[in-house]
Parts: sequence; structure tokens; C-alpha cells
Amino acid sequence: MHIAIVTAGGAGMFCGSCMHDNTWARSLKKQGAQVTLVPTYTPLRLDEDDESTRQVFLGGINVYLDARSRVWRNVPRVLTRWLDRPAVIDLATRFAVSSNARNLGELTLAMLAGESGPQSREVIELADFLVDTVRPDVIFFSNALLVGAVGAIRRRFAGRIFCVLQGDDIFLEDLEEPFHTQALAAIRERCRDFNGFLVHSAYYRDFMTGYLDLPPEKFHIVPLGIDLAGHDGAPAERNGEPFTVGYFARICPEKGLHQLVEAFRLLHKHHPNTRLRAAGYLGARDHDYFEKVREQARELGSAFEHAGSPPTHEEKVRYLKSLDVLSVPTVYREPKGIYVLEAMANGIPVVQPRHGAFPELLEATGGGLLVEPGDPEDLARALEELLKDPAGRTQLGRGGRAAVHSHYDDATMARRTLAILGNAQ
Repeated sequence: MHIAIVTAGGAGMFCGSCMHDNTWARSLKKQGAQVTLVPTYTPLRLDEDDESTRQVFLGGINVYLDARSRVWRNVPRVLTRWLDRPAVIDLATRFAVSSNARNLGELTLAMLAGESGPQSREVIELADFLVDTVRPDVIFFSNALLVGAVGAIRRRFAGRIFCVLQGDDIFLEDLEEPFHTQALAAIRERCRDFNGFLVHSAYYRDFMTGYLDLPPEKFHIVPLGIDLAGHDGAPAERNGEPFTVGYFARICPEKGLHQLVEAFRLLHKHHPNTRLRAAGYLGARDHDYFEKVREQARELGSAFEHAGSPPTHEEKVRYLKSLDVLSVPTVYREPKGIYVLEAMANGIPVVQPRHGAFPELLEATGGGLLVEPGDPEDLARALEELLKDPAGRTQLGRGGRAAVHSHYDDATMARRTLAILGNAQ
């Protein structure tokens, strides 16, 4: 079976969806499928081997210029294609490209228009590549925001087309009006072109059936999985280091670092020999937010550390093993939570808000505690509970590690996908 996966680059940042799609593609190959991973907008930024094609479709620079300038749309394609080169896009993302939904309302609607919109020639190029060059048996789109390209493909492609939903509502809900209402209506209409939808949790299936007005029987749950290479689960030598709370996710308001800092401040007042380490990608749009977090943490002094963004898989694992507990208290309802699996794969228990996919994930793994969303006092209470109970902390870590290594690996994710393709019509 030949599977094409159309994914969306993260504009130069480490992106959970990109990393999921790359791991998924590689694991499907290991299970015997032929896979072509096609990046759109920008190249993928990963801490593992890149499985995607070298060619980027719907290149972010041209997509933006097409939406902004009728003159640019009429420039011969041979003169604009060089802007789709990965090196050129990578350079541009350092300075000018934003993925902030508040600034992308018009561009989102333009992309959803597909071949009838300003990016028609790029949409047709993607369709031609998939249908004439790749010639897959089945196509997966990694998010519903790419649905504008499906119509051009559907007219020429007899195989099945699926969509993987991984947090589309989060972007859409950040769009300002009237763009939010118009974009949601367009996606609801165009999603009828998909044969089915893949999600990673029952929570997100139930939510998205209502959000996109889709029948539940078109949804399939594929448990989230990670590549366990390097995640050996062996505990690190702590050597008397202070109790360390960690954060590992993109540094932005929606991931809730400010809530974790507030909870840690409450913990630190009663337990001064504690430390908070925060790691993850920090983009230009969130610098002001992080400065406010730094100010919030000023009284903690050296007890608060910004550990940057680990550039390699090995450094990521080393960072996770430096922690006693991980918490990413998201403000939004997280549909995935790869960082939770990565922490638990290394025997690190987690404390997460009781919403989104987290209750399912922690019930299935037994790898952590749940707290009330948006309640720093309850979060501080749970962190203190783990600080005072090393044996319980170890038990949670061992349970989570065993569950992830048994049921949340990339091979399980790939086998479930292939089983769905064998049964789905």
C-alpha cells in the first residue's frame, strides 16, 4: 500500500504535529507500507531523521504574496518557484513568517478557497504531484486547514482521502471575526470530501463531531505514539539535586507556563530547596509573554531556569531525565500531548489539567496526577504531594513508563492505522 501524508511545516519551530507525522510516516514504512511525506508551507523542523520530500508545496512565501498581490499571481511560475526552496523559506521564517492566527484571517480564507482562490496554481501543483507523480492508494491530510486543496485532488483521484485532526479548533478559535465564522463554515462544507477522520482520543472525536458537524461513524481513534528510540526509561542519577519541576512545550500563553510559575511560587515558599526548569521553543511573537513570565518568577531567583530548546533528541531526553515531575498546564483542551508520553517514557510522572485528552491518557497509563484546570493552588498541592512521597512518585513513573513502552509506541500507531485502512470504506 502506498500512503501519501500531506503535512504542514511549523514555520521554523519544533511542532508537535510535524513530529507526529514524521514519526508516523517512518513507522508505517517499518510496517511495510510505502510512504511519501509531503511538506507544505515550510520545511519540517525535527530532532530526528526527516522522512519528508525535499520539495515544499504551497510554499509559505508564495502563498502569502499570492494572497496579497494580484500582480504577483500573474508573475510566471518559473520566476517564483525559487521562493519555495527549503533554504529560502527557512531564512524567511527567522524574520517574517508568523503562524499567529490573529494575523492570518484573510490568508486562511484564501487557502480554504483552494483552486478558486489566489493560490490556485500552487494548489494545482500539489494535486498534480500527488495524482501524477506519487500515485498513492490513500492520502492523509494532517489538518483540516489544508482542506482547500482536496477538491482539486478529489476530481482526479479515485482513492480514499482522510484527515488527521490534531488541534485545528485551537487555530480557528484564535481567528478574529468575521474570519472565524467564515473559515469554520468553509471547513465544515469542504470536510465532506474526506472519507474519514483520524483522532488520538475519544475526547477529540466527540468534540470535533460537533465542532465540524460531522457524523461520528466517520471518525477513527489511533492512539498517539512516539518513537521510543533513546527513551530507555532508565532513571537518571540525581546525586542529591533539588526536587525539580519541569516544563517542556512551546513557550506561549496557551501552554500555560505562567500558571506553572504561579503554582511553583506557592510550592517554593514552603519548600525552598526546589527548582523549576522550563524548556521549549520560544518564537518571536511570544517574547513579550516570556518576559512577563520572567518578571513573575523574579522572586524565585536561581530556582527558575530557562533551559532553552533542546536541539537534538539526545539533549531532549537528557533534559527530561533531569526532572522529578513534568507539568504543562495548558489553557486550551489539548487533543494530543506528545510531551506527556515523552516524559513518561523516561519514567517521569506528570501533573496535568483535568481536560482535553489528559484524563484519558493518565487513566490509561497511570503515569501522573490530574488537577483542576486554571487552578495554580491545586497544581501546587499536587506537586507538593509528589515532593513529599518519593515512593509514590517512583511508582507513578514506573507505571507510566511501562504503559508507554507497551501501548504508545510508533509501531502500535502504525498498525492501528493500517488496520483502519483495511476496514474503512
